[in-house]
Amino acid sequence: MKKLPKDKLLIPCHSCQAVNEADKEEAVYCRRCGCKIYDKKSKHFQLSLAFLITAIIFYIPANIFPILKTYSMGKEEENTIMGGVVYLWEHESYPIAVIVFLASIVIPIIKFIMIFFLLFWKKFNTKPSLAFKSKMYHLAEFIGPWSMIDVFVVAILSALIHFNIASIKPGFAATSFALSVIFTMLSALTYDKRLLEE
Repeated sequence: MKKLPKDKLLIPCHSCQAVNEADKEEAVYCRRCGCKIYDKKSKHFQLSLAFLITAIIFYIPANIFPILKTYSMGKEEENTIMGGVVYLWEHESYPIAVIVFLASIVIPIIKFIMIFFLLFWKKFNTKPSLAFKSKMYHLAEFIGPWSMIDVFVVAILSALIHFNIASIKPGFAATSFALSVIFTMLSALTYDKRLLEE
């Protein structure tokens, strides 16, 4: 059986299903029908990277703008994510402060780093095993939804606390944070697991 060179790959045509031998770096046209074809790995890589960049962009305002607006006795207070963690810590609600800090700050950053590593591990001077990369991918996929704890807390408080003298409303950061989490999850979902085997 003929061995394929490292700089070559086989790509099936999405139109007529003919298998074509192609260079990894160049655009390819089907030998049978002439349609432009592409490596799906490259397409998924670009899609996953685009979702990751979008998630990071939304994560920045999520930490700058207030996530919660509290109206009490004619007084308005605004809290950012980190401001809320500090407030809880100062009022000795240590377990809740730690949970919010992990779910809103630590987990999203770790997931960004893991997906970035999975996309660009070839650029680093390391050769991780397939088992290590697979575990990292599944961990990134598993911890994603846990970042939504903050958004759920804000939604519950906004629904439950609404009186004449006091009310809670979500801030701009709540929407931004939710979008950041969603795009991070999409980045993990669109990641082509065949890239782990390379």
